Amino acid sequence: MKKLAVLVSGTGSNLQSIIDSTKSGILKGIAEVIVVISNNPSAYGLERAKKENIKAIALDYKNMDKQDYDDKMYKLIKESGADMICLAGYMKKVPDNIVKEYKSRILNIHPALLPKFGGKGMYGHFVHEAVVKAKETKSGPTVHYVDENYDTGSIILQKEVPVYETDSPEDVAARVLVQEHIIFPQAIKKVIENLK
Repeated sequence: MKKLAVLVSGTGSNLQSIIDSTKSGILKGIAEVIVVISNNPSAYGLERAKKENIKAIALDYKNMDKQDYDDKMYKLIKESGADMICLAGYMKKVPDNIVKEYKSRILNIHPALLPKFGGKGMYGHFVHEAVVKAKETKSGPTVHYVDENYDTGSIILQKEVPVYETDSPEDVAARVLVQEHIIFPQAIKKVIENLK
């Protein structure tokens, strides 16, 4: 059974899909979420964790020195005994020492078909706005390994969704999110099978 540390910054809907999958989906019996950490004390993802009796920890990024934040994050993950780290809507760069230590065991979900629409500042609605503005005919989520840069790690899974001429960024976001919830647990399973 692989232990997952999940990092969140917001609502945690992808966290929920991972938790649900460990209880009654494709991750049942092979993975469990043991800790949820957020840089945002008011992230709803922390509430989701508490409801599931999962340890939930807030590190208030805005009121901490960056080095202190990075050190605490590293310590929390190490002490949790996590085998893998999943970024489920986590909006901060993962400290390099964590990336090195957990190489090929940190996964991120991005709401576009990487390598398109990735990089610093490309997250959430900014991605969907850029997709619509570029008149793309398809988009979709990507699960990839985390390396030292934003959104450049090798791709594990992608799922295309159509983008229509009449779509607003919100329309695209809704369509992509449905697929995010499906492919994130699938990607975790794939990585666990490769770790064996």
